[in-house]
Amino acid sequence: MLRKKRTTSVMALIMIIGLLLTGCKGKYSFYQQTNQEEDKLIKIIFWDDNTGPQRTPIWDELITRFEKEHPTIDVVYVGLPKDSAKAMFDAAIASGEMPDVASVYASWLPEFSMRDALMPLDTNFSKWSEKEKINKAAIEFNKRIVHNQKLYGIPYTQNLDILWVRSDWFKEANLNTPDTWDDFFQSVERLTDKMNNRYGYSIRGGAGGSFQLQRMMYTYSGIETYFKDGKSTINDPKHVEFLKRYFALYQTYTPISDITNDYKAMIAGFDSGKIAMVQHNIGSFAEHSEALNPGQFQAIPLPKSIKGHYVAEDGNTIGLSMFKGTEHPEETWKFITFINSQWAQSFWNQRVGQIPTYTDVFDEEWVKTSPHIQTALKVYNDPNTILFQPPFYLTGYRTILNTIVDTGTQSVLSGKITVEEFLDNWAEAMEEAERQYDESLANLR
Repeated sequence: MLRKKRTTSVMALIMIIGLLLTGCKGKYSFYQQTNQEEDKLIKIIFWDDNTGPQRTPIWDELITRFEKEHPTIDVVYVGLPKDSAKAMFDAAIASGEMPDVASVYASWLPEFSMRDALMPLDTNFSKWSEKEKINKAAIEFNKRIVHNQKLYGIPYTQNLDILWVRSDWFKEANLNTPDTWDDFFQSVERLTDKMNNRYGYSIRGGAGGSFQLQRMMYTYSGIETYFKDGKSTINDPKHVEFLKRYFALYQTYTPISDITNDYKAMIAGFDSGKIAMVQHNIGSFAEHSEALNPGQFQAIPLPKSIKGHYVAEDGNTIGLSMFKGTEHPEETWKFITFINSQWAQSFWNQRVGQIPTYTDVFDEEWVKTSPHIQTALKVYNDPNTILFQPPFYLTGYRTILNTIVDTGTQSVLSGKITVEEFLDNWAEAMEEAERQYDESLANLR
C-alpha cells in the first residue's frame, strides 16, 4: 500500500484546518479515493499529535503492518505539528469533524471528556486479553483524572523530563554532571563561553515552555500538591526563589534568542553544538542521536528537590483515544489494541526513545541497554520519588499555560513584569479555573 494513499500532505492539512474552522460538513470528503478497490475498504482516520521526520516514518511502518494483518481496514494517517495540534483538536471538536482515533496526551483527557468528544473504552478494555500487560498505574491515572472516572485513553508510551547534557563538554571542563540545583547553576556558568558562541543552557521561552517551566519549579521545591486550602502553590516563595535565579541566566549564560525559543529551536541549539544543557524529556533521544555521537550527549535526572528527593510529573503518558461519532468503533478498537501490543509498543518506543507501558517490553534487550531509558527508570523506581499531579482536570488548564504562562515568561525575560507578578497572575488564573470546575461539578450532580 503506497504511503501517499493514507498520509496527508501539507496541502491536505491546510484543507483540514480550513474545513474545521469553517465548520464545513461532509465528513472527510477530501479523503475520497478514485480506486474502486480502495473504496471498498473500511477507512478510519488517525491523527498523530506530533508529526515530523523522526516519528512519521514510525507510524507509517506500524500502519503498514496493521493493514497487512487487517486487509479490510485502511488507516488514513494525518500528522499534526506538535505546537498546533491542540488547537486543531479543539477546532475539530467544536465543528464535530473529529477523527476516529488519535494520539492524545493524558493531560487532554479531562477536557476532551468534559466536552463529550471521546468514547469510553472501559467495556472494550475489560474484554481485551492483554489488558493485564498494560501499566496499571497509568490506566488508573487516566480514569482518576476525568470527571466520571471512565477510561478514555490507552497509553502506549510514558515520558519523563530530564536534562540532556553535552557529556563531552563536561569532560573537557573537568566537571561532574549536576546532582543538585547548586551544581546545575554553577555548571551553566562554567560551560558558557560567549567568545566561541557556547552557552551553558537554553531556556524555552516560546511555545510550550510553560510545561517545562512548571515541571522544573516543582522539581526544585518538592511541593507535592498544586492546590492547598483552595490556593494554588504556583506562587509559593520557593518557586519565586527558583525562578529569580533561573530567569537571571537569560542573555548572560543563555542565548538572547531564548525568549522566542520553541522546542525545535531549543533542541537545534543543543544538537548543533551551541548549548551545553537543555531541559526536555527522553523523547528527543532520536533527534540527538541523529546529530551527535553516543559519547557526546547523555540524559541525566533533573536534580533532586531542595527536600532531597526526585519529583516527576504523574501521568506523563500519551495514549490512543476513540472519538465520538466514529462509524467504525470495532475497527478503531482493533487499531488501538494493535498499537498497544508488545511488538508495536516496542517498535515505537525503541525508535522514539521513550518508556513502553506494555510490561513485557521491559524484558527486551534494547530497554536494558538504553542509558536514557535506565535513567528514567531510576527516577520512577526510586521509592522516595514524589509523583506530582498538575490539575489536568481543569478545562482551562492548557489555555492558561498557553496564553498566560508562555506569554508571561516572555514578559519576565524582557523585564516588563517581575517574577512575583508573573506567578501571582498564574496562580490567580488557576484558582479561578478551579472555582469554575467545582461549580460545573456541582451542576452535574
